[in-house]
Amino acid sequence: MAYAVTFIPGDGTGPEISDATKRVLEATGVDFDWDVQEAGVDVMEREGTPLPDSVIDSIRERKVAIKGPVTTPVGTGFRSVNVAMRKTLNLYACVRPCKTYPGVRTRYDAVDIVIVRENTEDLYVGIEFEKGSEWVTKLSELTQASGQAAIREDAGVSLKPISEMGSRRIVKYAFEYAKANGRKSVTAIHKANILKYSDGLFLEVARDVAKDYPDIEFWDTIVDNLCMQLVQRPEQFDVLVLPNLYGDIISDLCAGLVGGLGVAPGANIGDDMALFEPTHGSAPKYKGQNKVNPMAMMFSGMLMLRHIGETEAGDRLEQAMADVIREGTSVTYDLKADREDPSAVGTSQVADAIIEKLQA
Repeated sequence: MAYAVTFIPGDGTGPEISDATKRVLEATGVDFDWDVQEAGVDVMEREGTPLPDSVIDSIRERKVAIKGPVTTPVGTGFRSVNVAMRKTLNLYACVRPCKTYPGVRTRYDAVDIVIVRENTEDLYVGIEFEKGSEWVTKLSELTQASGQAAIREDAGVSLKPISEMGSRRIVKYAFEYAKANGRKSVTAIHKANILKYSDGLFLEVARDVAKDYPDIEFWDTIVDNLCMQLVQRPEQFDVLVLPNLYGDIISDLCAGLVGGLGVAPGANIGDDMALFEPTHGSAPKYKGQNKVNPMAMMFSGMLMLRHIGETEAGDRLEQAMADVIREGTSVTYDLKADREDPSAVGTSQVADAIIEKLQA
């Protein structure tokens, strides 16, 4: 059976790493029916938008998509193509595993953390009011009427909505993920000591949901304390569940713990759709140079294989990639001990080496 999957190459270096990823996914022996769709700056002039309706329609029809990095064009109405896709498709759970692999340059050797980030609420809803606008004045009148501080006239304002529904949905997802993947603990991250009605609600809901999972250890910690503990002893954490903004920041921090965004995959999950993508940008200055590391998108493909039920193929792909990384021969410059090492290979050669492992 061929799996119908929307395939979005992206722009910048996206097409190169996407092609490499497609090749290794096909080398696992899993059969795919790819529907190739274009998004990003390369289609902006032709379509008048970096996110054509055909992309969204394809994902809605096929339910599964994998995407290369996409640049958000400057000066358009889009804050982010990626955010727009997640909101439009209601992909509320952003899952970002951060795991150390021998051979990757890092200060840590026992990190295996999964970030579960709420994807639709918090400051990323983009409800904002410009400095000097009448809306800031009205907001200031409202805050004063409620017995709170006035807002300065020269302030810009962004709202931070966190709902009970959104919080319950993401925390439940984190616990279900932990249960399905043999994880032992879930930690809720917040700033409820200061933000009592937004983060406070998130924490209250997390504690309530945790009662339904007595076999999974639960605790919570304040986000700034988490940052300190991640730097000191990251191995103590298992699954972290966070509101949107904290999840964005902490996922990059955790990627840094395991070697950088070049080995950091991502999945955006909804009730009946899923989009898999690397967490790094499109690096347009390296476009066409066969230079950038494709591992993050390949690891995202590994997550996709497991999502569609091809767990054995996903495990084989992870092992092949881990072997190539450990051997350190057929890797890009950023995975070499010395980034100037002339033996570094290109994007397509990394795919060749992984395919060779898969077919051995």
